[in-house]
Amino acid sequence: MSELGLALGGGGARGLAHLGILKVLEEKQIKITTISGCSMGAVIGGLYAYYGNSAQVWDFVRNVLKSPSFKEFGKKSVASYQKTEKNYFEQFFDLIAMRLKAASSLDRVSYFDEDETDELFDMIPDVPIEDLSLKFSAIATDLISGQEVNFTAGSLRTALKASAAIPGIFPPVPFAGYLLVDGYASESVPARQAREIGSDRVLAVNVSRKLKTIKQPKNFVEILYRTEDITSFHLSEIRLKSADLILRPKVNEYGWADFDKIYDIIAAGEAEARANIESILQLINRNSYLLEVEHFIKKMKGEM
Repeated sequence: MSELGLALGGGGARGLAHLGILKVLEEKQIKITTISGCSMGAVIGGLYAYYGNSAQVWDFVRNVLKSPSFKEFGKKSVASYQKTEKNYFEQFFDLIAMRLKAASSLDRVSYFDEDETDELFDMIPDVPIEDLSLKFSAIATDLISGQEVNFTAGSLRTALKASAAIPGIFPPVPFAGYLLVDGYASESVPARQAREIGSDRVLAVNVSRKLKTIKQPKNFVEILYRTEDITSFHLSEIRLKSADLILRPKVNEYGWADFDKIYDIIAAGEAEARANIESILQLINRNSYLLEVEHFIKKMKGEM
């Protein structure tokens, strides 16, 4: 019997495409046994492991987006003024300048303080990960040591808060001697981790931006941003080699804060799943022994 694991990547609002993927898998009665997520992928994956169906996750997300807490985060300002060709660090500093908070932010560790952050993340159920309907893990990154931290037990709320703690935007999360930020800093799509918690075949969903050719950078800031994009892209591609199948929803045009485009983003995830349903079914039905041989070869190549 196959044990299908999902690896759901980060990407802010683009990660809502995971909802479309999950909806199609449910329609096709494809059983998921494990989910490993990073950042928004952790949020959607963790909520799915809690509720057990995409409809309730969608209801939760919709209620959050309508809540006063979310609106206070300046959703409309971020989404309206960002330029999608920029990465989220560029968009973030543009937002700070626009709202005249740059000076006051220089002596803070994050744009939003602890109280504001707690108000948002307190909407997430505070239940033990061990009690979820599916095996689940969330990836975070320790600022002090630089190592990856994989939550497979303990508070779901804490795990998701840490995994989605975008550097500079949300404050780092102290936990067990670590100082945790967004898992995307160390693992954009946690395919290996999905296998580690029990799956024998992994379907990865990558909502990261494609690396485009750009004009020559004009200054050192643009060079720094560009090198960050390049590093992130190539790290993702290397880590994704451990997945058995990769879905790439067409969400490249959307920025990390484009929550007002939620319907289009979810539709893109749904379209990608439907376009690849035969490949997904083939993965599920692939002979386990042949799959083990493929995994052995990947390990010998250093891809797993």
